[in-house]
Amino acid sequence: MGCGIVVEIPTNSRVNFIVTKFADINNIIIPLFNKYPLIGVKKLNFQDFCIIAELMKNKAHLTTKGLKEIKKIKSGMNSLRDYSK
Repeated sequence: MGCGIVVEIPTNSRVNFIVTKFADINNIIIPLFNKYPLIGVKKLNFQDFCIIAELMKNKAHLTTKGLKEIKKIKSGMNSLRDYSK
């Protein structure tokens, strides 16, 4: 993909793909998954991820209000997602 690094986690036979440059997230990762959409719960997590990326792009993470909003979104992602809604 031209960005990020792959880190092997030998204790559970998996790898993590880590992207640290915010520009790579906005310019490579998000467009890739918009072109090749995820399905199921992963799609919902990606949508939340995109909202957070947009907030960060607009520097909202530098304010108390913006950081609270990001934490609220994060608190509903992955295994913490409430499916009863």
